[in-house]
Amino acid sequence: MKPDHYKPPEIRAAVITVSSSRTPETDSSGTKIRELLGFEHIPVVHYSIVPDKIDAIRADVSKALGLANCVILNGGTGLTHDDCTIEAVLPLLEKKIDGFGEIFRLKSLEEIGTAAMLSRAIAGVTEGKVIFCVPGSTSAVSLAMTELIIPELGHILTHAGK
Repeated sequence: MKPDHYKPPEIRAAVITVSSSRTPETDSSGTKIRELLGFEHIPVVHYSIVPDKIDAIRADVSKALGLANCVILNGGTGLTHDDCTIEAVLPLLEKKIDGFGEIFRLKSLEEIGTAAMLSRAIAGVTEGKVIFCVPGSTSAVSLAMTELIIPELGHILTHAGK
């Protein structure tokens, strides 16, 4: 990568767990995301747990975007009747990062087999900031964070901010 092509911005993260049953004590996926960000010295400036409701998700994403330039949502990305994270976030994105979901599902295929096709993981940018939506399992957030989000976060924000 050319040095003039990549100028790492100051990263401030928000972590939102979408769940109607988790609490801060039982939110292992949200905890894992915050832990992995901490290992990279990326401050988490917002953390919340919101119910599986489109209005609640959108309101919290809006709040998070006022504080952070990277918002990571986990949970609510599946196919059950109450999974609505994608429906809540998709209209907020100015540009989708289609490769994120594609590569996430490819890497998940290696770990969990064809059940990976059930994931609706997405990412995109809005207002020069990035939003990621990943499944709520601890193994899924670990995969997304270590193999996709953390390695490319500075690069994505450099481009999103131009």
